[in-house]
Amino acid sequence: MTARGDFIERFGGVFEHSPFIAERAYDAGMVLIPLTAKGVHQPMVSAFRKASEEERLGVLRAHPDLAGRLAISGELTDDSKREQAGAGLDRLTPQEHARFTALNAAYTEKFGFPFIIAVKGLMKDDILSAFEARVENSAEQEFSTACGQVERIAQLRLLALLPER
Repeated sequence: MTARGDFIERFGGVFEHSPFIAERAYDAGMVLIPLTAKGVHQPMVSAFRKASEEERLGVLRAHPDLAGRLAISGELTDDSKREQAGAGLDRLTPQEHARFTALNAAYTEKFGFPFIIAVKGLMKDDILSAFEARVENSAEQEFSTACGQVERIAQLRLLALLPER
């Protein structure tokens, strides 16, 4: 496999189910050796931000609902499964699950993509509070906030794969 192929295979899932971000970052020649989390994150964020609004919306839509259908059926990516479990979202009471389900439905109906938050370091109550507050945002505010959260998730995933600097 080529260096490009290796890079895309290794980092193509950092932006949820969106390998085109890794492809564009690599093809732009901005990825420096040795690979570091910061050195890979910056070009990938640049590629994400240069993507069309429709492409960025596709990245947002590739993310799973928090504590949603994919989590219940065991179909989350390994990264998403670890992230949600770390926040306790795999151990919700029936009432908490019902609240997440209702918020997921309202949020997705309003914005057209799932609620996205970098859950590392947060617990379910923190996430619920953010969820309840953000569902009140304007479409523009929430698109921007969700994109920022996607970038943060990518950073955390890269930090798990590579040295920081």
